[in-house]
Amino acid sequence: MSGDRHVGEGVDTAGARQRGLTLAGSLMLGGFVLNVLLTAGLHPSGEEDDHVAIFTKYARSSSWVAVHLGQFVGVLVTLSGLLVLYRVLRGIRRASVVAQLAAAAAVATAAVWAVLQGLDGVGLKQAVDSWAGASGTEKTIRFAGAETVRWLEWGFQSYFRVLLGLTLALFGTAIVVSGHLPGRLGWPALAAGVCSVIFGIDVGYSGLASGLQDVLGVATFVLVLVFAVGVLITGVRERGGHS
Repeated sequence: MSGDRHVGEGVDTAGARQRGLTLAGSLMLGGFVLNVLLTAGLHPSGEEDDHVAIFTKYARSSSWVAVHLGQFVGVLVTLSGLLVLYRVLRGIRRASVVAQLAAAAAVATAAVWAVLQGLDGVGLKQAVDSWAGASGTEKTIRFAGAETVRWLEWGFQSYFRVLLGLTLALFGTAIVVSGHLPGRLGWPALAAGVCSVIFGIDVGYSGLASGLQDVLGVATFVLVLVFAVGVLITGVRERGGHS
């Protein structure tokens, strides 16, 4: 009977891991796709550091607040997927400490993301609308106010990218050292984390537009997509193996 119990416990543990990986991958991929669709399809774009031109586009956007609320939800869904992944990793002795640090970094990232989206999605919109509707001396004053909000956005964008990179790198490291999950799952997350940290540091120095950010943005996009899909596929395959 004792042997049967241990076998059952092993099956339950494997089943819980499979369910956790499947849910984690689904959340990460779903949030990622939502954010990409909103950003690429509805968010005004242009030369981000040409404030007159880009503020004019922002002021004309009727969906600005809704798009940023959607982006806020999308990233939180992705981060919740990482927290589900933490539940899988925390039971693995070799990965538990790194996984705990990764989960803490994910929570900090979510907090900074909330401030960033409130500042960008609401505060900046109000500032550019006030500038667009002003005239004369007041228009100059309103423009200076909008620029101040924009520079605050730079700061939070920089630290958000750094924290997101740290989160991804820690999760990637936890997977690589775990010994219970395919190590190849961790490397894209680790590489994406490094790219995101460098991206965030560059924002602090260069603003929201630079050639380096263009390259790092594409690299991070591809690596995070590969990571999310890889986690999901691993969970689905394990389900097939245990069915």
